[in-house]
Amino acid sequence: MIIKPVNGKHPEIPEDCFIAENATIVGDVAMGNECSVWFNAVIRGDVHFIKIGNKVNVQDGAVIHATYKTSPTTIGNNVSIGHNAIVHGCTIHDNVLIGMGSIVMDDCVVESNSIIAAGAVVSKNTRVESGSIYAGIPAKKLKDISTELTKGEIERIANNYVMYSSWFKE
Repeated sequence: MIIKPVNGKHPEIPEDCFIAENATIVGDVAMGNECSVWFNAVIRGDVHFIKIGNKVNVQDGAVIHATYKTSPTTIGNNVSIGHNAIVHGCTIHDNVLIGMGSIVMDDCVVESNSIIAAGAVVSKNTRVESGSIYAGIPAKKLKDISTELTKGEIERIANNYVMYSSWFKE
């Protein structure tokens, strides 16, 4: 794994987090507890800060970055960032699923209990309503999601990734 400071800013990673051997975390990155950063994922806090809450999983090949001096990235608790997703200079609230291969652009806000569908492109300055699914290019609201789906998918995936990461710590 590559974990290194940039411009005097060191990543802050609690001991209970799992970081895959070939993940990269650099610069001004602060992670919460029970997080996991999977194979080939990159969290690059070189141009602005990246703050990640508790129980966040950054799946294989995902990239988290920001925009120089203008758009940091803030991710809440209980968030799953799918394989090969890009989360860039935006705010993701709690209990969110960012689908595989999706892109969330600068200055977007993804409110709590929401899903960004696989392959969606959430264009700059979009506000994703709490409790909804956004899909497409550019991403638009597809529908509201039920509390059961929120608990069933968002919570299940976040909990599963805590379990999966435990397998690699044995």
